[in-house]
Amino acid sequence: MDMTQNIAQRSSQTGGKGRVVSLDFAWLRRSAAQRQAVVPVFLPFRGCPVRCVFCAQDVQTGIGGCQNPDRAESSRAASVEGLLLAARENLRLRHESGQAAAELAFYGGTFTALPEEDLSACLDLACEAQEKGWISSFRCSTRPDRVDAPILERLRAAGCGVVELGVQSFADSALAASRRGYTGGTAQAACALVRAANLKLVVQLLPGMPGHSAQFFRDDVPTALAAGAQMLRFYPCLVLEDTGLAAMWREGSYKPWPLEDTLESLAHGWLMAARANVPVIRMGLAPEPGLESAVLAGPVDRELGGRVKGRALLLAVREVLGEGAATPAAQFDLLLPRAAQGFFWGAKGELRARWAALGLRTVFFDDKISPQLVFI
Repeated sequence: MDMTQNIAQRSSQTGGKGRVVSLDFAWLRRSAAQRQAVVPVFLPFRGCPVRCVFCAQDVQTGIGGCQNPDRAESSRAASVEGLLLAARENLRLRHESGQAAAELAFYGGTFTALPEEDLSACLDLACEAQEKGWISSFRCSTRPDRVDAPILERLRAAGCGVVELGVQSFADSALAASRRGYTGGTAQAACALVRAANLKLVVQLLPGMPGHSAQFFRDDVPTALAAGAQMLRFYPCLVLEDTGLAAMWREGSYKPWPLEDTLESLAHGWLMAARANVPVIRMGLAPEPGLESAVLAGPVDRELGGRVKGRALLLAVREVLGEGAATPAAQFDLLLPRAAQGFFWGAKGELRARWAALGLRTVFFDDKISPQLVFI
């Protein structure tokens, strides 16, 4: 007797109908692909035309950078040269130790707006590293208003495989409130350019930025998917010291999203992406040295990803149950793949009461059985 029959038998013994509902949760079965090792080169503030109100790339990346975009060109070039030399040595040592080819990643700043000398040096390193078998490709991050067909073709010719666009939001009012300097239309056009260049597209979103709302974020995710995003990053907006946002927060003109509101919004966004088979490759800033002490306010949480996924699964089951889910007519059991076991109950069992209120009696985790809901 398999598990489903066993549940149905127990259901009939207690007077239930044992009705089984198959769940179209194929997204739960997808195992995380084996990711290639990434060797990052952080270029904080390099090439940035403006300093965004929320940005503190020196603490976000764990590397001090040029916080003044007007700093002398010679100092900037010298700093970039040092970063590239360190990256080259790292790649060489990895290769000599027998490690597989990595992916080089240029993060921070606005890669496509780097001074020509710096950009050429970065591309030269990427080309050399590919010729020597140290890397298979590279990726870079940039702004939507700093890409065009010629620069994207130059990147592709140098071996770039992925371009990450710091879109933050497609909502014009939120972009204006955060002084991004472009519109949602500009961001969508940039996405189209990246895809037309035959490069993989990552869209970075910043829920909770000034002028943003939960509804804007619910619109941002499907807009990014429709624009061709093949991966997403969700970075809930934090108030970091030494930013324009810190001043706005202190004067009361900006209030960060509460953590619970953030978790619920990200759960909706994550579920939309999962159903579209588009991975969310990062939720929240990486815990770099100095970041924790720089956070003044905002929805920071070391378990953000798991807590979001738990809520997303709860949301998906609630949708299956329908509008009456708040007052369930019957209890039910769930059969889910083992991939859901790690986040099902949330952090420290925080979702147990919500599952119980929904009508859940027992949950089973088994990869041999398709996801099912069995009414008791």
